[in-house]
Amino acid sequence: MIAVPGTTAAFTGHRTYDGTAGEALAAAVERAYMRGYRTFLTGMAMGFDLAAGEAVLALRAKHPGMRLVAVIPFRGQEERFSAEDRARFRAVEAASDEVVILSETFHRGCYAIRNRFLADNASLVVAWYDGSSGGTQYTLRRAFARSLEVWNLHPAAPLSIRTADPELF
Repeated sequence: MIAVPGTTAAFTGHRTYDGTAGEALAAAVERAYMRGYRTFLTGMAMGFDLAAGEAVLALRAKHPGMRLVAVIPFRGQEERFSAEDRARFRAVEAASDEVVILSETFHRGCYAIRNRFLADNASLVVAWYDGSSGGTQYTLRRAFARSLEVWNLHPAAPLSIRTADPELF
């Protein structure tokens, strides 16, 4: 069961994440823990999601009560990954404290459902967002619409996402 959103952080980021923010990611997990976050949600996609899950697992041994929840959009998601990422996925999944599978099969919209789940069950979102459109932007728009705190670890992109067009009077 997912903990209280006030003590839950979620991760969102691009599949093209190359590991360059490993230290910043570990520091963000550490900082979140020190601020009272105990449950960490990862969407289990290639790239940033898996790296975030691995960062939580690396710090979990020294932090009592730290939990990792693998939020999987559909059963068998990892079958679409490279062999290396499939192995990482399975290792993170096996070491997670809880696994939430949102659908038994792939269907159109299953990734959006996962992204909404992440934003709706957290009060902090740690992101690797470069400004491009896609699922990360969708998740961040939802996070901002819910007034969640967002930390963007991407060094080259300011975190500015318009959530709605301005109204003209």
